[in-house]
Amino acid sequence: MSTDTTAWNIDTAAEVLLRAEKTRTDRHPITDDWPELDVETAYQVQAALIARKVAQGEKIVGVKLGLTSRAKQERMGITSPLTAWLTDGMVLEAGVPIPTGELIHPRVEPEIVFVLGDRLEGPGATAATAMAAVRSVYAGIEVIDSRYIDFKFTLPDVLADNASSSRFVIGGVERDPRDLDLALEACVLSVDGTVVDSATGAAVQGHPAEALALAANALAERGLALEAGWIVLTGGMTDAVFVEPGKQIVAEFTHLGSVTVSGS
Repeated sequence: MSTDTTAWNIDTAAEVLLRAEKTRTDRHPITDDWPELDVETAYQVQAALIARKVAQGEKIVGVKLGLTSRAKQERMGITSPLTAWLTDGMVLEAGVPIPTGELIHPRVEPEIVFVLGDRLEGPGATAATAMAAVRSVYAGIEVIDSRYIDFKFTLPDVLADNASSSRFVIGGVERDPRDLDLALEACVLSVDGTVVDSATGAAVQGHPAEALALAANALAERGLALEAGWIVLTGGMTDAVFVEPGKQIVAEFTHLGSVTVSGS
């Protein structure tokens, strides 16, 4: 039984997670101390956390999707991807090393990235209507960094923590999504020249557009939508790889070029 005496609520949880991020101090799951934290409340914590980042000068630039693998969803007991927010403070410019000194235990995963040309709003969004809203597609790498010890958490915990958000980098090759079969778009992930994993876009909910549609419909349940110009990270294609200082990680895609990151 937890001996924590904190008066837990939405604001308290947001402050605890922000402090953990800023001080690079991981902690045990919030649900250990606040077992009443459920999915709905966790999304409210997430919103409060991002509101604090915006108040500090950051700007929302898009959405990230998580648990886009059906196998992971089954393990977590959900039927659609989770959603979290991207801010301009999370942007990592190409060629800039991952600032490992600012993070706790970063990992990276390759993703197919959308930039929306039109607003996308649920409910009722389908893969077809979702793709119609996409202006461009890119390769990308997301850097995730949980505020929980050993990346161990429940679903409400990770939702409150903005789905382990940290940094992301987008590749330099822009493609029209209508020119590609994104379910077949392959990615090979290597570390210092050694291949460690590979996948295709089908790993993301069967097709990244399916994940995008499900996310739009899930956001609609909270009165939210995906705005034109926003970036959408559609979800990790492979298992995440730990970032080690000096190691070079490359995600090489079939038609979207390659993205390279390294630990500082």
